[in-house]
Amino acid sequence: MARKTSTQAPRLDAIRLVDLAAGDPETLEPHDVYEGLRFDGVDLAGRDLVGIQFRECSFDDVQAHDAALRGATFADVGITRLNAPIFSAPRAELRSVAIDGSRLGSAELYESSLSSVHISSTKLGFVNLSGATLLDVLFTGCSIDELDLGSAKLNRVAFVDCTIGVLSLNHATLTNVDLRRAEFSRLDGFTALAGATLTSGQVADLASSFAEHLGIRVED
Repeated sequence: MARKTSTQAPRLDAIRLVDLAAGDPETLEPHDVYEGLRFDGVDLAGRDLVGIQFRECSFDDVQAHDAALRGATFADVGITRLNAPIFSAPRAELRSVAIDGSRLGSAELYESSLSSVHISSTKLGFVNLSGATLLDVLFTGCSIDELDLGSAKLNRVAFVDCTIGVLSLNHATLTNVDLRRAEFSRLDGFTALAGATLTSGQVADLASSFAEHLGIRVED
């Protein structure tokens, strides 16, 4: 008999940020590379930062409403208190990134690559991760109004003590996705749940949707 395997948890890299120099936000230019810098209390709202690269940097108390971050790279970066009613970073790369205590209204991250990312204690409105690739991503203590993972590829992704209003999984590919400690009000594209881990109670709640998909008439 084949041995039953357990759900693999996200594997997060430690982010070590030491001896950082103070960064000057006024010098930031699109497509340039910035390394070993600390940005505190900065306003990047409306800035054109397309293709910018941050490596081994920290951000605290940052306003980034409507900043253009398409194709940006964040590698070994810690972010706290990020505020952006509109956060526009499609096709971005986030690698070894921690985001904590932040508020994002509409987060456009479609076709992005997230690897070893931890998002904690953050309020998120509409999060567009359609077509994105998520590997080793952990959400902890987050409130998400709507999460669109349509056509995304997820492996070792977990939600811990999170609430999700609408979870859309249409055409997504899931492997080791742990939803046991997530509460979601509505699930779209539940046929893509193969590869996810749910509690028995969550499965029971979805029973009517499963029956409808299979063409089962349920009558008492």
